[in-house]
Amino acid sequence: MSNAKVLPLLEPEAVAPCCPPLTERAISAGEAEVAAKMFKALGDPVRLRLFSAVASHEGGEACVCDISDVGVSQPTVSHHLKKLKEAGLLSSERRGTWVYYRVEPSVLAAMSALLASAAKAA
Repeated sequence: MSNAKVLPLLEPEAVAPCCPPLTERAISAGEAEVAAKMFKALGDPVRLRLFSAVASHEGGEACVCDISDVGVSQPTVSHHLKKLKEAGLLSSERRGTWVYYRVEPSVLAAMSALLASAAKAA
């Protein structure tokens, strides 16, 4: 007789979009704060390279050991990854001694929609 239990699968937490497309309506002060935090996080060249390395990595996630060659020390890489997480652009999971990062697709889609609609209007 087995003592094994079947555990339910949890759905990943959905991240709410930051704000509506720029051409839909003027965004509120709160929405502007959220969007600015994300864009500010990507405004640093090292962070942008790290974000791109994670986003383009096979399987949509990358071990920190695979993306740390961006020309800065490991503590600096960790600092920049933390800033990207705080901005809601990345999520992470520890597996043994390594941390794996993945791009939050809903946030990326929301940022894309925010800008794409503005580009269409221009």
